[in-house]
Amino acid sequence: MKILITGNMGYVGPGVVSQLRATFPNAELIGYDMAYFAACLTNADFLPESKLNAQLFGNITSISHKELKGVDVVIHLAAISNDPMGKKYEDLTIEVNYKASERLARMAKDAGARAFVFASSCSVYGATEGVSKTEDSAVGPLTAYAKSKVLTEEALADLADEDFTVTALRFATACGMSERLRLDLVLNDFVAAAVVSGKIEILSDGTPWRPLIHVKDMARAIEWAINREPRNSDYFLAINAGSNDWNFQVHELARAVATAIPGTSFSCNELAPIDNRSYRVSFDLYQSLAPQHQPLYSLRETIVELHEGLVSMNFKNSNFRNSSFMRLQVLTQLQENNHINANLEWNHSNSPLKSITHDFHRN
Repeated sequence: MKILITGNMGYVGPGVVSQLRATFPNAELIGYDMAYFAACLTNADFLPESKLNAQLFGNITSISHKELKGVDVVIHLAAISNDPMGKKYEDLTIEVNYKASERLARMAKDAGARAFVFASSCSVYGATEGVSKTEDSAVGPLTAYAKSKVLTEEALADLADEDFTVTALRFATACGMSERLRLDLVLNDFVAAAVVSGKIEILSDGTPWRPLIHVKDMARAIEWAINREPRNSDYFLAINAGSNDWNFQVHELARAVATAIPGTSFSCNELAPIDNRSYRVSFDLYQSLAPQHQPLYSLRETIVELHEGLVSMNFKNSNFRNSSFMRLQVLTQLQENNHINANLEWNHSNSPLKSITHDFHRN
């Protein structure tokens, strides 16, 4: 089996690569990435990409048929990956997250791939009022990032058939340690703040709801999607991926961090404008269809893991929200240093990729 993993050098990718290598030891695993975040390694004993057969570098908007030759499964993680980035690069978010994704899926289908796994998001639901959103609920995306996910799902649904199974995993908000840790995520931010200052300052009034999932549990969901058996001709399936136990209000997350890390206090901004990005999600369908791939991590375990990971890194950066732990900051720095242009394309004369060997030749 040959599996192509796009966007594998981000926050989620290392865990996905590790999960797939453990589950499919004889599979040919190929990574494809722009390598913006290649240098953002955290607590990595070795380069995560060493578990691949090969690492390819390129822009997902211009991937060619050559890269898809012989590919059985595409795991599509590549994206402009959060709301702040989507706000700054709104047109590019549609171009990369939607149009390039549709093009990739069409090319994969034409090349004979049997399955396409798309990393979608629960943010497609937008604001909720009381009831938990199911897969049958209407979507109401509030940001460019969320809109791009909805558009891509719609395009993928038209491509799916009995020879090309498509699974759109509507992931809860990611959290947990990774070999390329991000701190521009709510729980990760809270733990980092607790480590460096002992104080969590919530920008909202703390009432918005967020479903969460550990990055390693995201990898388990992706593993399930690779070989899922369509039922009732659901060759396209959009499914909420997470756990009903992981629907929390933001102030509950802060309280959990303060409880797990002694000496931590937290406060909410009672005067903050209403944050409409609030949603509770039902994961009943995922629990029913993937009983062997349910999330394993608890909230406390994740907090403790993050705390221990940051402490072992001697993490003391009180200005971490303006550091390389924030994905938008990485792109901004690359632009300021003239490594990438306004379209987030590498300026080849300054690109670090030309010095990287891409074949790992696993034994």
